[in-house]
Amino acid sequence: MIPAFLAAERARFLAEHPRSVAMAKAAAAVWRGGAPMHWMNDWASPSPIFAAQGVGAQVTDVDGRLYDDFCLGDTPAMFGHGDASVAAAVADQARRGAGFMLPTASAVIVGKLLAERFGLPLWQAATTASDANRAAIRWARAVTQRPVIVVFDGCYHGMVEDAFVALSDGVATMKPGLLGQVHDLTATTRVVPFNDLEALEAALASGDVAAVLAEPVMTNCGMILPEPGFHDALRRLSRDAGTLLVIDETHTMSTGPGGYTKAHGLEPDIFVLGKAVAGGVPAAVWGVTAELSARMDEAQQQIGPGQSGIGTTLSGNALAMAAMRAMLSEVMTDAAYARMLAGAARLVAGLEGVIAARGLPWSVVHVGARVELVFASNPPKNAAAMRKVLDHDRVEALHLWLINRGVLIAPFHTMMLVSPVTDDAAIDRLVAAIDGFAIATREA
Repeated sequence: MIPAFLAAERARFLAEHPRSVAMAKAAAAVWRGGAPMHWMNDWASPSPIFAAQGVGAQVTDVDGRLYDDFCLGDTPAMFGHGDASVAAAVADQARRGAGFMLPTASAVIVGKLLAERFGLPLWQAATTASDANRAAIRWARAVTQRPVIVVFDGCYHGMVEDAFVALSDGVATMKPGLLGQVHDLTATTRVVPFNDLEALEAALASGDVAAVLAEPVMTNCGMILPEPGFHDALRRLSRDAGTLLVIDETHTMSTGPGGYTKAHGLEPDIFVLGKAVAGGVPAAVWGVTAELSARMDEAQQQIGPGQSGIGTTLSGNALAMAAMRAMLSEVMTDAAYARMLAGAARLVAGLEGVIAARGLPWSVVHVGARVELVFASNPPKNAAAMRKVLDHDRVEALHLWLINRGVLIAPFHTMMLVSPVTDDAAIDRLVAAIDGFAIATREA
């Protein structure tokens, strides 16, 4: 059933997107794989959708087709496309210079806004969350003089080689997708199941772990929520082991104005935030405690001046600072989050209604404005369990079905994001489309 279903939906897509199909063929002559970035080919559609513009929570493609956007660039546009405040700030700064390798007045304001919002007093800028996570790992190793980091099975922290380790039948292995890696990362990266405190304690026991790098809610292998008490124990165990705790909130910033960390009282040594903080302008930030900053100063003094290999000349550029200033002061407001969370609640209720009405063995998981549909009655508590219920064919079929009905969700598993400008009608259309999919594939 699913193969025939997919064949029909692919044919429909090709018939309804002639300009995107033509542009994909033209792009293949100049872009390897037919797109500027290979992830642009990771959608379920048989050809990439070429975007024309995004306004609010909708995207129009080059064929003139309009989509309700619940992907939102996989988070950079979490507060909507084309925000007027960000557009004005970026345009103004671009006229005055995009980057100088010098700080600007906006940098001072951005730093104060970050400290007030997230609680950590001292900050650094990066161009992506990948860069920020790399910096966090390097500094953790420098200040602790320890070689090992711990990550959770199923994690993704950007293009950070150290985190490309997973469990295969309980054994740590490098992920097969890590191309060109010549070093065995399992020598310096330990991986444990999420929510498994016994495994975490064992991984920390040898006293050689510089940092634990974690999302507070796992969002990259299907959404996995922490068990009650997990984060308190994670913080206690890491402190007892002399290990730094790095919390990556690139996705879980959807929780509230101060992220999951503020909402749940977490106490990271390093806090990483990317994507949404600059409204789509490439930028990320990472904050540290005063105590850790002092230890970083000591480590820096020991090596003296020179290249550290941490950071790039584009990090903290004037354009990014202008965008972050607008986002933090005008866009990422309490009122915006209230609208997002209300919309997410409506989406969760709608999806749960479909599941109940159709008697489906599915469930819904969410963190703040981020919602995940899971093709299992009971949401898995770790990545190994999630892998067992991840039906790749069904996921692909759902994605393509939604695309053909004017809805975009993140192309990875079944994650949806509600923005403050997503209206109730769009949420209802998404729920109706998923209900239609459930009916169409009932026997598959």
